[in-house]
Amino acid sequence: MSAPQPQPGVPACSRSAAAIGWVLTIGLNIFAPILTYNTLTDHGWTEFSALLLSGAWPVLDTVISLVWHRKLDEFAIVTLIFLALTAVVSLVGAHSARALIVKDSAVTGLSGAVFLGSLLASKPMMFYFGRRFATDGTPEGAAWWNGLWRFEGFRAVMRRMTVVWGVAYVVEAIVRIVLSYLLSIDTMVVVSPFLIYGTLGLLALWTIRTAKRSRADGDARMAAAAAVAESAPAAGPDPAGA
Repeated sequence: MSAPQPQPGVPACSRSAAAIGWVLTIGLNIFAPILTYNTLTDHGWTEFSALLLSGAWPVLDTVISLVWHRKLDEFAIVTLIFLALTAVVSLVGAHSARALIVKDSAVTGLSGAVFLGSLLASKPMMFYFGRRFATDGTPEGAAWWNGLWRFEGFRAVMRRMTVVWGVAYVVEAIVRIVLSYLLSIDTMVVVSPFLIYGTLGLLALWTIRTAKRSRADGDARMAAAAAVAESAPAAGPDPAGA
């Protein structure tokens, strides 16, 4: 019996590039919209106009991401779809600042629904998210990630993560819609992005811990299997005879 082959090592990722990406994401999606809204309203802009213009920063973040990676993968396609949905919802709620606030909740709620719906597909949404953020974006990194799908434990973890992300986003959207009608527009401009990225941060922390724990469990099972395989020949008959 041959010992099970270990999984290939994780391709090295550029930590500096990842750090820059997170700084841009946080800056363009949280701080820039808040500063833009406050500055414009202080200069006499209407709440609707200020919200509409401050919403351009997340779009810029997506464009930078697409240019940076120089390819249109499944993750980028999903992002573009939700940008289109955002534009449609914005037009439906035209000239209503509160509708623009609710729009963000509608989009994250739809995101959660897409996560849950992807469980019916051949691969769940978290498989594609994982390939985007757990590899360096090279063909070798993508091939390594794609190869992990053959392991049953990996497939189970991807599906469990997808369920958790989907449910969390649906719940977050419901909470934010309720708060949109309980709090003032000025308050929601500050609260809304922190709800969005606070939820994202908690999910990311849980995902990282779950991935580490799952990988440690997988390494332990492989080590145990290898030990059994190495001891198996010793239990057989003496090749030289008695």
